[in-house]
Amino acid sequence: MRLFLNCCKDGKMKKQIRFVILPIIILTLLIAACGNNATPAPTVEPTPIPSLTSTPDPCAPENIEAEVQKIHKYMREFDDGSSLAASVPSDQLSDSIAELQRIRREAEDQPTPACLVTLKTYQISHMNIVIGTLINLIGYANGTVSKDVIDQGIALARQEHDKYTIELARVLGLTMVPVSPPSQPSQTPSP
Repeated sequence: MRLFLNCCKDGKMKKQIRFVILPIIILTLLIAACGNNATPAPTVEPTPIPSLTSTPDPCAPENIEAEVQKIHKYMREFDDGSSLAASVPSDQLSDSIAELQRIRREAEDQPTPACLVTLKTYQISHMNIVIGTLINLIGYANGTVSKDVIDQGIALARQEHDKYTIELARVLGLTMVPVSPPSQPSQTPSP
């Protein structure tokens, strides 16, 4: 007993009791908080995650025509420009060539879905050949390029344009009908 009284006199025992009683009180409060209450705890409903809008497939049948038109508009513009360039004297072709190069660059930069890569490849190839042929036409006028090179360029450009047209019809699901040349009236000897 004397030991107990000595501890209480110097205050050490009071500190020890505080360190024991404080955690017991905190523990008791925690246990009481976890007990069964008369009011039910509010339930939290999970918030539905909004559905993500997926990007439509550009190659789907309902979207393909719009995607084709994004590519084909450059071909139409290029064809118009190259027709105009065909009527310009060779010494004045530089402006026409620059305009065709601008159209080709824009066509090259146009994002293209996988299903239209072949169409775009034929388009760019045709454009490159036409531009190269027009540049060679300037050389032909200067006497540095032969007429055979020009004729070969024209034939290759026509082939690439035909490939483009066939691929365009295939992608759009169109049937190609060959165009027959107009028939020549037959000349029969008159009696």
